[in-house]
Amino acid sequence: MKKSVKRFLVQSFLLILFCIYWSAEAVSLLYRVVVIPAVQVFLESQQIEITGDSNMVAWLLQMLFYFVSGLLPSGVREWVQGQIEQIMGSTMSIQITSPLYRGWWGVAMRVIIIGGIIGLLLIRILPYLVGAFCYSRIVSGQFKELLAQEEAQKLARDQRRNLMLSDIAHDIKTPITTICGYSKALSEGIVEEKDRQSYLDAIYAKAMRMDELITLLFEYVKLESEGFTLHREPGDLAELTREMAALLYADFEDREMELVLEIPEERVPFEMDRLQLGRAVSNLLTNAVRYGKEGGRVLVRLQDYELTVADEGEPIDPEFAAHIFEPFARGDKARSSKGGSGLGLGISQKIVEMHGGKLLLSQNFGEGYTKAFQIRLPAFSTLMGN
Repeated sequence: MKKSVKRFLVQSFLLILFCIYWSAEAVSLLYRVVVIPAVQVFLESQQIEITGDSNMVAWLLQMLFYFVSGLLPSGVREWVQGQIEQIMGSTMSIQITSPLYRGWWGVAMRVIIIGGIIGLLLIRILPYLVGAFCYSRIVSGQFKELLAQEEAQKLARDQRRNLMLSDIAHDIKTPITTICGYSKALSEGIVEEKDRQSYLDAIYAKAMRMDELITLLFEYVKLESEGFTLHREPGDLAELTREMAALLYADFEDREMELVLEIPEERVPFEMDRLQLGRAVSNLLTNAVRYGKEGGRVLVRLQDYELTVADEGEPIDPEFAAHIFEPFARGDKARSSKGGSGLGLGISQKIVEMHGGKLLLSQNFGEGYTKAFQIRLPAFSTLMGN
């Protein structure tokens, strides 16, 4: 159950308890000031004498039991009344001297009084009944809302899964078609000698593309599986960031990009799965290489457990940005020209969340950068890393 729902239920419970308390106090005051004096006047008019002392509920209950037992045969009636007084632990006694309570008319009068006493008892406990009813409705409504949300989420997951399978089929079929076509042309000898190497290079590139896609897909499915757990151990977040940037330095040079590193020299302790968190950082850097501006700058900044990777590439469409971390989420331009898998950011988000952090997209980052991906990690996870 979500924390917000738990908090709402607790707040509702406390509010209802508050209302029950003051409603019960109001009913109690009404009984003392109005109801009990009116009942006493009625009892006197009916020549019903009540002696002794008891609290309000016990008083009404003993009256109820007394009048109910009065409907029983003689002998049984006296025994039941004695048992009632003993069980109730009260010194209160009830004496009826009016001749009206004899015969069938007396039975009718007793039934009427019994109905009145039951009504008074129900009114006395009405605040508790209303409170219990209201709270049950609130809990029932919340659970219905949760079930509806779960159904909607399940439907959304199924739709995303179907879309993902469709994208997988599309992305694997495209390079397979190229490989099949080029390899057939080579095997049939219809490719001129001067073009053979370019055909082989294209086959190799498409095969590597398939290998990259399948590897990323395997990583994503592994992170989604229930049995997967991180192997966390104390490490240095600054060192990890420098290592990932160094591994991709040649790719930045190929696109003539300036890599701006703002990483503290001192150790930044953090308890992490080095392999998985390194993959998350690497995916963000690879994303900057692919979609950043050729010849532009890429900022890699680590400050207060917030890792920022910013570039000067084209801004991301706001509609697409809302779904950018979903599997196989890609803009049209990315699909047609950049060759991204659409899985890298989804994998990074999963890994960051498993470390207790958040991965965010910041448009109009400032400092001349058009967009930035920011990993915000919890500082409390550094306790074991110190």
